[in-house]
Amino acid sequence: MNFPILSSLILLPAVGALFLFFTRSNKENNITVKYVALFTSLVNFFLSIYLWILFDQSTSEFQFVEDRVWIKDLINYKVGIDGISILFIILTTFITPLCIISVNNSIKNRLSEFLIAILIMESFMIGVFCSLDLVVFYLFFEAGLIPMFLIIGIWGGTRRVYSAFKFFLFTLLGSVLMLIAIISIYWISGTTDVVQLYELGIDAKYQNLLWLAFFSSFAVKTPMWPVHTWLPDAHVEAPTAGSVLLAAILLKMAGYGFIRFSLGLFPIASEIFTPLIYTLSVIAIIFTSLIALMQEDMKKLIAYSSVAHMGFVTLGIFTIQQQGLEGSILQMISHGLVAAALFLCVGVVYDRMHSRLINTYGGIVSIIPKYSVLFMLFTLAALGLPGTSGFVGEFLILMGAFKENFLVAVIASLGVIIGAAYMLWLYKRVVFGKLVNSDLKQMVDLNKSELFILSCLAVPTLFFGFYPEPLINTIEVSISNLIKVYNFNLVSN
Repeated sequence: MNFPILSSLILLPAVGALFLFFTRSNKENNITVKYVALFTSLVNFFLSIYLWILFDQSTSEFQFVEDRVWIKDLINYKVGIDGISILFIILTTFITPLCIISVNNSIKNRLSEFLIAILIMESFMIGVFCSLDLVVFYLFFEAGLIPMFLIIGIWGGTRRVYSAFKFFLFTLLGSVLMLIAIISIYWISGTTDVVQLYELGIDAKYQNLLWLAFFSSFAVKTPMWPVHTWLPDAHVEAPTAGSVLLAAILLKMAGYGFIRFSLGLFPIASEIFTPLIYTLSVIAIIFTSLIALMQEDMKKLIAYSSVAHMGFVTLGIFTIQQQGLEGSILQMISHGLVAAALFLCVGVVYDRMHSRLINTYGGIVSIIPKYSVLFMLFTLAALGLPGTSGFVGEFLILMGAFKENFLVAVIASLGVIIGAAYMLWLYKRVVFGKLVNSDLKQMVDLNKSELFILSCLAVPTLFFGFYPEPLINTIEVSISNLIKVYNFNLVSN
């Protein structure tokens, strides 16, 4: 195929953002601005679906590869996809238009600039999942900080500046070491081409330090305990659309990085540091779940639950088992859908009552029944109820973990129970009980756009819960090859 479909996916949102940049933002043309942004993101979504249709699931080779010289003898612009990356691209293009639709009630000022930030961020996130050069990956990976920093810092809550800087500094400091590691890899191997590095391998004596450098960046972005503290602050202050992008996609970039680079480039170091990952993952699952139980702010509770869910992801990745790795990817896709929906659910009631505190609500099931039903669905998906997408990923992860380390798997299983406790506790206090707050009687149920957005997220949550085969078929061959190469490199070294 001669058409540069991956570059088109990366550039199209940026082109839409450029058009908006030259459009003056005012009340008269806000609708036009939003429609332009929505049209751009929808075209990108359908283009990604077309990419999935064209994708050959029978091979682990990178497909739709584009390789062009950027800086001669130094950096190539190289992009391509395999079964692991394509699902994250589709998730990105699926979530973005829903974020754009959701700004109806939440963003009143500087709408054009807000939509520019979202579209630019979409470009960077797709670039991360397509990159087959370490330098290109790093540029896209770090560039995504800028629009999210602006989204939190300009359109966030009362402590937005503090949260924006905390988010920026945490993630940037972690990534400085990764940049040094990339320079070191070029010095050692003479290339930053990911495919070539897979073939050449990296000398075992360098792997531990390089692995730790990459880990410093991915651990913060995931986020893993104990460098997770920026996430609850960022979520609380971010506008609803910002929280959705942060939870649904931005956190997945680190999980993807662990699979693509930590396992792919540093197998010996990964084997050595697996006990460390197991320990941090289990602590994240149990500790942050217990903290979530104590939260009074709905956004903070969901943020801590995200840390716990990503703990399951890192645990599954480093089992180096087919089930564990497949489960991790499915868990990331599911969490992207469910966490996005939960933050949107919080946004719905916040737009009406201007409060995220759980004790503000109670007894709203009789006032807003449509909202209550959909909120229930996503709550059950978050705790991993069979029949929802959340169950499939967690089940496969725990299967892989039981094969590798029985004790770790048992402790992680306790996190499932605690997760059920805090999610059901949240739902009970918000939806059921007596209607004490008289102001709640003025609440109106979901409008058409809110119902549409949540329904769009509910359909894949249920569909992939009952029928995950399309996702598994897409990733299966690539995961099998990754494990095969990983084990071969361990034996050969």
